[in-house]
Order: sequence, then structure tokens, then C-alpha cells
Amino acid sequence: MRSMVLHSPGQSLNETEWPQPKTDVGQVLVRVSACAVCRTDLHVVDGELANPKLPLIPGHEIVGRVVKTGEGVARFKVGDRVGIPWLGWTCGECRYCGTGRENLCDRARFTGYTLDGGYAEFTVADERFCFPIPDRYTDAEAAPLLCAGLIGYRSLLKTGDARTLAIYGFGAAAHIVAQVARHQGRSVFAFTRPGDVAAQRFAKTLGVVWAGDSNVAPPEELDAAVIFAPAGELVPQALRAVARGGIVVCGGIHMSDIPSFPYELLWQERSVCSVANLTRRDGQGFLALAPRVPIRTEIESFPLRDANVAMGRLRTGHLQGAAVLVME
Repeated sequence: MRSMVLHSPGQSLNETEWPQPKTDVGQVLVRVSACAVCRTDLHVVDGELANPKLPLIPGHEIVGRVVKTGEGVARFKVGDRVGIPWLGWTCGECRYCGTGRENLCDRARFTGYTLDGGYAEFTVADERFCFPIPDRYTDAEAAPLLCAGLIGYRSLLKTGDARTLAIYGFGAAAHIVAQVARHQGRSVFAFTRPGDVAAQRFAKTLGVVWAGDSNVAPPEELDAAVIFAPAGELVPQALRAVARGGIVVCGGIHMSDIPSFPYELLWQERSVCSVANLTRRDGQGFLALAPRVPIRTEIESFPLRDANVAMGRLRTGHLQGAAVLVME
């Protein structure tokens, strides 16, 4: 099968003829039709996440159809359309799995990081961690829902009943979660890279009440903030923007160092938390909600062979919405 393979962090992916994977017990073989490009893929390829499986096929926002089932598969059959997310396997036995926190599993495996992913024509996945895809979406439209959507949704849940919400970094996750927040009746304030007028204009098309540079104060105090940009300096900036009792949620898997800041910014019961991975319950809840909003994903499609081009566009911020690799 054709695939894009990472042989060493810090290097470009190589287009490679790779052996088609074989199904094990409980696994499905999926013919990939679309795989979105996530910032986490950049962190893996750029060496910012330690100890990836090598060589590695990245990609964890996968949509395709089942072409073969392994022994014991009961949820899906050949021909079914499925989505494959970042969380690829958990032990089911550790203290985290036993308390509904499988996203923190001691032995978790992750698609496109410790398991081969979707930058290829075929992939295998544990059927228990796959999701049926709502009929409303094409394969390419659905792909960003599998991580940008899921992590955005989990981040939004952390903000509780906040009525006014700041979003820092208006990329794939932000453009989805903004639609969910608006559907819930929240007011959204979008913060972009300084001077990124195009992103601010895009945010306003999605119903945000204000859009501006990340280094300026919002026009009013806000109840909560979600940071998707991997820039640690935004944490104290966001703390300044939220009111007493507000929360700042860090929604990325990697972030640059957070600079020191005066305790005054944290006082008055403000808090900072991170979001790690996802649970299957997150996926079920979000994918049931998406067509009711309805969420519209803004995508730019690239052929598989142009995976490095798509990642480069994401790295430099020259994308509106999400990049999606589609199989020719």
C-alpha cells in the first residue's frame, strides 16, 4: 500500500510502498478514504513528543470503510464506515480505566504515535475504539471531527457553564468548538496570531462576538478560556482575561514553557487545567451532537503524497480550518 512514513523525528515523511497491515483479534482492516492533519502530527514529526513508534505512519483523524474483520469483531461488518481517533487502545485494568478515566490509562496506545495511523491507503484498528460516522458528513468533512472536534469538545466541557468564552488559536479545533459553543448559547471571543486578519475574519463568519490579536485584552472580562495554540505565554495572558472564578483550559498535547507570572493572576479562585486525549464517551457524545448543531467543517484537501505540504501549511499558520489528506 502507498503510505507516508516517518523514519526519524525532524525529517520529512517519505512516500513508501508499505506492507498492508493484517488484522489481529478484535481488529478491523480499514481502507482509508480521508485523514485530517492535526497539530499533534506536527509535534510527533518535529520530535516534540518523545518515543514514537519508528518507523511510523502518522495520522489519527481517519475515516474509511471496513474491508476485513478479525476474529471476535462484533460491532462492525465489511462495508461499514468508521472513524478512528487518537486513542487506540487502553488496558481496562489500571486505576484510571477503572474510574472512567481511560484517557489517562497507564498503558494507552495512540493512533499515529505508538500505533500506525492513517497517512496510508489502509490501517488496522481495535473495533472498540472506532466510531460510526454520522451520515450528514462526507469522508473528508468528517475527518477533523475525530480529533479537532473531540479534543475541542472535551476542552469545552471543562469550562462548565461559562457563558462567555475566549478561544486562543483559531485553527481546526477552534473553528469546530466555536460552533458548539454558539449552539449552546455562549458568547465566543476569538484570539489569533497578532495581525492575522484572515483568521479573525473567518472567526466572525462563525458567529463569534469579537475577534482580535492574542496579545490584546478582550473588551470585557470572560468566564473561561480555551487555549489551542501551543504557546505557553498565552496562559498568563488568558488568566488576565478571565474573571474571578474563571478557568483556563490548555487543550493541546504539547505547549512551549509557561513563563512565570504573579500569583495575583491566579488568585480569586481562577484555575488552569490541561486536557489529555479523549474517552470513548467523549466520542459518542460529540458525534451525536455534531449533526444537531449542525457543525460545518472548513477543510482544504490534499492528496496523500502532499502530506509534507499540508503539514508545512499548518506549521506556518497558512490554513483556514483543517487540512485533510484524501486518497486518490
